[in-house]
Amino acid sequence: MSSNENLISLIFPADLETPEALEKKYPPRNLPDGAIVTRFAPSPTGFIHIGGIYIAVIGMNITRHSKGVFFIRIEDTDQSRKVDDYKEQFDTTFKYFGVKPNEDDTNSVYGPFVQSARSKLYLSSIRKLMQDKRAYPCFCTKEMLEEQSKQQTAQKVDLGYYGDWAVCSRLSEDEAAQKIKAGEPYVIRFRCNGKDQMTEFDDVIRDKVKLKDNINDVVILKSSTNELPLPTYHLAHAVDDHLMRANLILRADEWLSSVPLHHQLFDALGFERIPYAHISPIMKLDGNSKRKLSKRKDPEASVTYYMEHGYPPQSVLVYLMGLANSSLLDASIEDCLNSTISLSGMSKSGALLDLVKLDHISSNYVGDLSSEEIISQIQHWAAEYDTELADILKDDVQYACAVVNTDRFNNGKIRKDLFRWSDFKNIYGYFFDQYFAPITSTADERFAGVNTSAIKMVLASFEANYNDNLNNDQWMEVIQTVAKESGFALNNQEFKRAPEQFHGKLSDAVRIVRIALTGNSNGLSLHEVCNTLGASRVKARIASLRKVYNDVA
Repeated sequence: MSSNENLISLIFPADLETPEALEKKYPPRNLPDGAIVTRFAPSPTGFIHIGGIYIAVIGMNITRHSKGVFFIRIEDTDQSRKVDDYKEQFDTTFKYFGVKPNEDDTNSVYGPFVQSARSKLYLSSIRKLMQDKRAYPCFCTKEMLEEQSKQQTAQKVDLGYYGDWAVCSRLSEDEAAQKIKAGEPYVIRFRCNGKDQMTEFDDVIRDKVKLKDNINDVVILKSSTNELPLPTYHLAHAVDDHLMRANLILRADEWLSSVPLHHQLFDALGFERIPYAHISPIMKLDGNSKRKLSKRKDPEASVTYYMEHGYPPQSVLVYLMGLANSSLLDASIEDCLNSTISLSGMSKSGALLDLVKLDHISSNYVGDLSSEEIISQIQHWAAEYDTELADILKDDVQYACAVVNTDRFNNGKIRKDLFRWSDFKNIYGYFFDQYFAPITSTADERFAGVNTSAIKMVLASFEANYNDNLNNDQWMEVIQTVAKESGFALNNQEFKRAPEQFHGKLSDAVRIVRIALTGNSNGLSLHEVCNTLGASRVKARIASLRKVYNDVA
């Protein structure tokens, strides 16, 4: 056995498959010409950034339109950051936004789709690199590397593990074997053979890119002291995307500078290079400048913001597609969802998140729904995020639909004030007794400045004159009668002639009725509100408020 074979036998288990066997096990896909195979590869460190859904939306879109394959691969090689409930969080997020892969462990030969379950595949590839003398064990401690960085800083040279600084690269196989036998911890580094020069490559979004070539012998297999030997992202993604037969790699542009290294890895492993499409991050306006949307600083960076607020997922998907290709926002929601995203048409500098624009898109989406569809979607959302509301709507779906239709249609136009389901209670809550906030004291500020006797007269007159299901003319007749009987002017001219003779104008009398019935001083057409509430509910609320004022002189 050669020195190299002896070293390799100390590091790797004997049952690893050969690269040739893996090529047969994971064969090239039989797909139509032009079919794109790509993946969404989140890390299980908590709820996903909205930028992650952005990338997933792009991946699903381009694979669907090319008759290709979209899959999700969980990149959990950094076990220290993995959260215990990540699967539940991912499942909830993917279900909400409709992120669904074509392949998973139940129907594909290209799995497993979780990296920690693919450790032997990585070891096979790293063993191959060691056999070709393109990888080596490194025994440098954390303290040694920190001291080396200090020296490099003092000498004003590039930081990293390269050239004369890559001390373990010069160990013989026998020296390395002795250290392993002695129990010294180690990592495996890639012998890059890089040169201090520029390299050029094509990016699907950015066209020609020119960067400094990689000269660092980076770590590709983490510490030997780990219970589960896992690679770094650099090695793992190269092995996975090759064996899973991806033909396009979508990822955030933070990885752009790593392309020279990744190309070195593809070449050393004997893999064909896969095209990259580096996607610029979603940006946020901060003062007069733009910055990356941050999950730490910005609530809207996390998908939970959109889920908890009840943005219809279709609205968010349309908005994200518009961030990818702004021209898509000129189309209808349906046409946009059916359009193909152009990668070459994407921004190279990062699209700016505009929640006002999202609200506008969402209001248009909700405006096109029937009241039945709106209530159904609210119920679906509320079942997860507001169970009390879900139970209330379930009790009388027909009434809930009537509530949504209140003052919704006006001269051929549709009201569009509802754009996220969490706002339903703010807009329509007073229709439901459980959310109605009645006045229980004559000191309530909602009637501040209003003459108490005027309030009592308006309430008494309205209770006496109101009937159910009035048409518009009948409603106006009732309101004018109430105003006149209660000492309010019927028009502005009448009030201006002798304001001291009146408690106020017609609108002031209507405001008293509105507050009594809705708890608010403005809102939807009071005529339609009354018709929706129904006579029994209207009269009960008026009677309840009259009781509050009964003992007032």
